[in-house]
Amino acid sequence: MNKESCQLLDIRCQEYIVENRQASNGFLKGLFLAIWIFILGISMSSCHVYSFTGAAIEGKTINIHFIENNARNAVPTLSPAFTQKLRQRIISQTSLSQLNNDLTDYDITGTITNYDISIAAVVGTETSSKNRLTITANIVFVNRKNEKLNFTQNFSRFAEFNASQNIQSVESQLIGDISDQLVDDIFNKCFVNW
Repeated sequence: MNKESCQLLDIRCQEYIVENRQASNGFLKGLFLAIWIFILGISMSSCHVYSFTGAAIEGKTINIHFIENNARNAVPTLSPAFTQKLRQRIISQTSLSQLNNDLTDYDITGTITNYDISIAAVVGTETSSKNRLTITANIVFVNRKNEKLNFTQNFSRFAEFNASQNIQSVESQLIGDISDQLVDDIFNKCFVNW
């Protein structure tokens, strides 16, 4: 073999190595992608659907009934506002559809049982410095997919405000804040199992 033939053979060997390396890299990338898709498919095909909130949802439908107001002294707008917040939270954080019938996978009923303004802190001997608004809701949750997760429970939250403030001037804000906390608690109990 002469020098030119050796160089030509050397060039062809290098080309062969480069082509095989590229083909090998392409094959490995394809294999890795196929394995990744397979694992993702297996994990997504389990019987639960997981949302970004951590909620485990098995069903597709829910009936969130109007939360009645049975508390003394509560403002008339409390029940509709609370019911709407609860519906919005559950529908926006899950893939559930709201249906108004008794054939749904989940069912939520309840009543507001307490709406109370009390003294939270006293200054001196008899002067109130803080007052507290407490709202309690009794919720009945029916899970037709897994009856072991059914419950009836009271959820209670409060917010404090300065005693120098008139309740009517802060009531709307306090109701909104307390309702948000109650809705979070109910959602977590129903779907995150906290």
